[in-house]
Amino acid sequence: MKLVRIGALALCAVMLALALAGCSGSKKPVILVVSFGTSYNDSREATIGAIEAAIQAANPGSEVRRAFTSQIIIDKLKDRDGIEIDNVDEAFARLVKDGVKDLVVQPTHVMSGFEYDDLMKVVDANRSKFKSVKVGAPLLTSDADYDAVIAAITAATAEYDDGKTLITFMGHGTEHASNATYAKLQEKLTAAGKTNYCVGTVEAEPSLDDVIAAAKAGGYTRVVLEPLMVVAGDHANNDMAGDEEDSWKVILQNEGFEVTPILRGLGQLPAVCAVYVDHVKNAK
Repeated sequence: MKLVRIGALALCAVMLALALAGCSGSKKPVILVVSFGTSYNDSREATIGAIEAAIQAANPGSEVRRAFTSQIIIDKLKDRDGIEIDNVDEAFARLVKDGVKDLVVQPTHVMSGFEYDDLMKVVDANRSKFKSVKVGAPLLTSDADYDAVIAAITAATAEYDDGKTLITFMGHGTEHASNATYAKLQEKLTAAGKTNYCVGTVEAEPSLDDVIAAAKAGGYTRVVLEPLMVVAGDHANNDMAGDEEDSWKVILQNEGFEVTPILRGLGQLPAVCAVYVDHVKNAK
């Protein structure tokens, strides 16, 4: 009877250990894709969703998760649509709770600006909670990245490359030193012979005035506008293509140009998604 009792206790102990092991979290590696976010549902899934899907397809042994850095967008989606998306702190808390040990963080930021700096602070504060933490680079980091993005955006807009059109990509712009990314992209476009491609920003340099000057200097009659942003969100729909008097479209029309806005985020281009997939592969 005593032997039977010991056997039962041992069995219970084994079962408890197995249960605890199962509850201690996923042993599957996780790729946390971190984006600024957007409240434009269609654009979100066509861009951020496309990037996440490409990363998942290339990494079938990992689980891909989503986090946004904009709390304003997170709150709006929850209140308006009942959609709950973790911010970065919440995402890391969930990873720890789920027992994840191997983590890759892949930002969808175009460059390493303030949002990227803030993300890295959270990553560094949580490194000790994981066995392995790697971080992938933003979109425009290496020379190869610039070349890939230039190939992607010029191929996507080739139908407008008629010698009479200034094809303009509108970035956000930042006070961060990484704003130099825009000038470098312009330099590389020009060096590649794409002299009818122009880069401008909403909140920094180069500005809309620079775009107008380039359009006039080149004798162009039409300006195509497309966002140099992962998503076609608020800036693209309002600052770039809106009908208000301060939108780029209206200002350029008032300058005498025919204007064609294209509401397409960079994330909709498969070649751009491929850059993010490569950055996950080479995360450090």
